[in-house]
Amino acid sequence: MIIYGLWIGLGYVNQKVDVVDEENYVYHYTVDEGSVLSDLLEKVCYEYKLVASLDGGGCIIKSTVKYYTKDDTQLSEEFLKDNKEKSAAFTKAVVDYLLANPNYN
Repeated sequence: MIIYGLWIGLGYVNQKVDVVDEENYVYHYTVDEGSVLSDLLEKVCYEYKLVASLDGGGCIIKSTVKYYTKDDTQLSEEFLKDNKEKSAAFTKAVVDYLLANPNYN
């Protein structure tokens, strides 16, 4: 269980790691319980993949988020935009940390 307070207010989430593919630089996890899931959502799946940049000087982080709603509920554009911004902020925080700590791990 992971406790969040960074950008979504105090609460909790239950995360299940689905894939850690070190060879292909893929990390996939599912949030299936907690305060981040509104009454609309059953679960949210996140996938992050590191891909070499064309200039050879680093990598690009590709992220995919899949929302699984309860029933056939449609998510609003505002909801999707807000969550995309939160995901981008999280990704930026990870990138900034790794750049500041190149010998991590």
